[in-house]
Amino acid sequence: MPIKSIFARQIFDSRGNPTVEVDLTTDLGLFRAAVPSGASTGVHEALELRDNDKAHYHGKSVKIAIDNINNVIAPELIKQNLEVTQQSEIDDFMIQLDGTENKSKLGANAILGVSLANAKAGAAKRGIPLYRHLADLAGNKDIILPVPAFNVINGGSHAGNKLAMQEFMILPTGASSFTEAMKMGSEVYHHLMNVVKTKYGTNATAVGDEGGFAPNISNGKDVLVLIRDAIKKAGYAGRIDIGMDVAASEFYKNGKYDMDFKNPKSDKTKWYSPEKLRDLYLGYIKDFPIVSIEDPFDQDDWKSWTGITEKTTIQIVGDDLTVTNPKRIQEAIDKGACNCLLLKVNQIGTVTESINAHLLAKANGWGTMVSHRSGETEDTFIADLCVGLSSGQIKTGAPCRSERLAKYNQILRIEEELGSEAKYAGTAFRRPN
Repeated sequence: MPIKSIFARQIFDSRGNPTVEVDLTTDLGLFRAAVPSGASTGVHEALELRDNDKAHYHGKSVKIAIDNINNVIAPELIKQNLEVTQQSEIDDFMIQLDGTENKSKLGANAILGVSLANAKAGAAKRGIPLYRHLADLAGNKDIILPVPAFNVINGGSHAGNKLAMQEFMILPTGASSFTEAMKMGSEVYHHLMNVVKTKYGTNATAVGDEGGFAPNISNGKDVLVLIRDAIKKAGYAGRIDIGMDVAASEFYKNGKYDMDFKNPKSDKTKWYSPEKLRDLYLGYIKDFPIVSIEDPFDQDDWKSWTGITEKTTIQIVGDDLTVTNPKRIQEAIDKGACNCLLLKVNQIGTVTESINAHLLAKANGWGTMVSHRSGETEDTFIADLCVGLSSGQIKTGAPCRSERLAKYNQILRIEEELGSEAKYAGTAFRRPN
């Protein structure tokens, strides 16, 4: 069953910015995929191709990427007459067609849209759910549902407050099922809303890009206290852990870390040395039930990464550091820089490369957290990917905003389909199988 047609259009993501959507048609029907976009993007990511014409959408339109799909990828790929089940061959063909290290010729967003849509078509061709198809592509025989990492407090580039650290998350590791994890996350989120409202006022319950609250807090410890209080009020103390995504590359300046980076007149004498920032994290880990810290240092501050990974047993997650790229992952493995991969399909640009990144991480004893982007769509692909890989953990925002909940809701449907065979990662989220 070869591809009959491929057509791309410009749609809008959750931030109101243009992004790419692809319709891929076979004899079985139409298969559609949309491409997410990040705000805090690592410099080593595959290139998201935008038009940079300031007269249209502040330079963010994606007409060039769409033209590349419709006029280059589509005719060349269809000509190959490949079966949609040949995911790696199709992805490899597009990589070769682009011919650059970072997919800058055709655009990672162009290539990814086609890759995602093709994977959906491949599952339909085989007559199985998408997560089963992805599991087979990854050689995974043991399906396990993930722990959701709900982003409940936003800062950094995702919110207009003074908070430098980008995300504070809750992980219901003590739940017995994904359904219960959703219940716990939702209840804590609403308790947190009341805690924030009481302390910071009604206007402090506005949410950031990923659905988390964004009160005007500048101190990470104050955030952790709020979350701990909300967990306690919900009756889940000891059953819900805390995670952080610092996105430290956003406030790395001249070898130091500016925790007041949103202030153009920040006091340079108060910038943190890497050692001071590391000790701040270690203090948080000691005082709060923190099980995961993502991007604690700049994407090229390798020494600091290795330093914190050596000094704690919790999960240290590479995002801007590793950008779902096997070369960066291997370097991080060799240096002992972290112990978990953040998997974002648009950082690397194809389904096959995403799966291979996970397999490389897993083979070296790492965990994998599948992740959304701050600019999301209603596409639920990463929910199936997370389940198919049995990665054990997924972050796709707060239990708020439909583009976030679409992913969690899809995992609920998968859990229902699995029935008595459904297994939840729980406390084993770092290495579920």
